[in-house]
Amino acid sequence: MGKDVIVACDFATAEQTYGFLDRFTGEKPFVKIGMELFYAEGPAIVRAIKGRGHRIFLDLKLHDIPNTVKKAMAVLSRLDVDICNLHAAGGLDMMSAALEGLTRPDGTRPLLIAVTQLTSIDQRRMEEELLIRRPLEEVVMTYAANAKAAGLDGVVCSPLEAGKVHEVCGGGFLTVTPGIRFADGATGDQQRVTTPERAKALGSDYIVVGRPITGAADPVAAYRRCMAEFLD
Repeated sequence: MGKDVIVACDFATAEQTYGFLDRFTGEKPFVKIGMELFYAEGPAIVRAIKGRGHRIFLDLKLHDIPNTVKKAMAVLSRLDVDICNLHAAGGLDMMSAALEGLTRPDGTRPLLIAVTQLTSIDQRRMEEELLIRRPLEEVVMTYAANAKAAGLDGVVCSPLEAGKVHEVCGGGFLTVTPGIRFADGATGDQQRVTTPERAKALGSDYIVVGRPITGAADPVAAYRRCMAEFLD
């Protein structure tokens, strides 16, 4: 899989989602289905969007005991998505069990990536609220190294950390990076953010972009702008 822009379809209903995707008549964006849409519409929305020809990143961030995550991943493996994820904070055993559960009887599986630290978390929050009193970058790199040791394909991290993840885990270890905003846009609730062009320079493999595209007056134009800044 090469570099691409993943559009976060963070909508509350299938109707809103289809209305958004119907605006794209000349392309089939890679889309992210997160908790809001999945919990509202269930697996049917995944099958429907896959049936429309879109690649899908199913962003459910599983985090539980290893056996529970293994069984949940076995269920998700039937949905034919392209990427699944979990929280690296669940530990090596959980990540290894997830990979086992996600692998189908024929040996195929979606890509599996681990969330390191959410882009809404900064150093202060990590120390004061999570009681993790180590440098944020060190925590992210340790989680990334654990994900690689567990056999995962990559991590979700800030674009600011993508290059260092590749140094630690290798160039083939995927970095999927949210926290993307246009230079003239608002940052919202994200703390560690950058532009599509800067994310490219920093080494992001995939950028996940939500509100700058879905909330734009012309989402198709915003998507094309994002593609141009990140890929050209």
